[in-house]
Amino acid sequence: MTVSADRATVLPPRAGLGLKPEHYETILAIRPDVGFFEVHAENYMGAGGPPHRYLEAVADLYPLSLHGVGLSIGAARDLDREHLKRLRGLIDRYRPQSFSEHLAWSTHETGFLNDLLPLPYTAETLARVVDHVDETQQWLGRQMLLENPSTYLLFSESTIDEVDFLTEIADRTGCRLLLDVNNVMVSAVNHCLDPVAYVDRFPIELVGEIHLAGYDETVDSVGDRLLIDAHGSTVRTDVVELYRHTLFRSGPLPTLIEWDNDVPDFATLHAEAVRADAMLAAAAVDRGATRAA
Repeated sequence: MTVSADRATVLPPRAGLGLKPEHYETILAIRPDVGFFEVHAENYMGAGGPPHRYLEAVADLYPLSLHGVGLSIGAARDLDREHLKRLRGLIDRYRPQSFSEHLAWSTHETGFLNDLLPLPYTAETLARVVDHVDETQQWLGRQMLLENPSTYLLFSESTIDEVDFLTEIADRTGCRLLLDVNNVMVSAVNHCLDPVAYVDRFPIELVGEIHLAGYDETVDSVGDRLLIDAHGSTVRTDVVELYRHTLFRSGPLPTLIEWDNDVPDFATLHAEAVRADAMLAAAAVDRGATRAA
């Protein structure tokens, strides 16, 4: 399926925040200067109640990004049609500026696993993911973004590089990509790879949104550094520097601050968005100066 460019994301090239129930009333009271808010689709699949009342109020004030975590787009089984129907209902109801999902799987037979699990990069899995992305875009009637994963192991049967795998999916389906810079750092450290080289090879022209988050750090069974994609702290310094490098390639892009665990007060979370906005503004100036030269 080829999706026309007019269905691409129209989120502003600014920093956005995940919308958390702890912050509903504060946001509506102070109306902070935030580029957009993002929600996990599965948290709003009920028919009504306070979550929808608050989301409707926020969506009236800010652009909205819908981020799926349960579609299991890489699973070796058919997509859940009921899940797709609920997603379509949310999109029809809120008309978000962006919808994204993960390159991962979380279902097996009739069970659902509460995790985003990796998949081997082979011709077989590539064909399956392409079919699932096509089906998702047809069901939703719009272009989606597919996010690069954070991984803790590599499959011996993989025959395709991750960047090439994502690029091929986008080429075959017309989807765009979500570049999670924290995921790049987590995977690169865990597999002793170069995160800058990953970003430099990434098809930056296909990126519709960037994610930033904080990671946790420990050591593995042999004492090597191990990063965990924890989403429970400020964005780490090395991720910030990798983000700056990404913006040097891409220019300003919509950038979400993910903070899903140990959620702080809104002022602390908003400070992360302010920091990212400053980097986005600097990237815009640098890009303008480069073009002028």
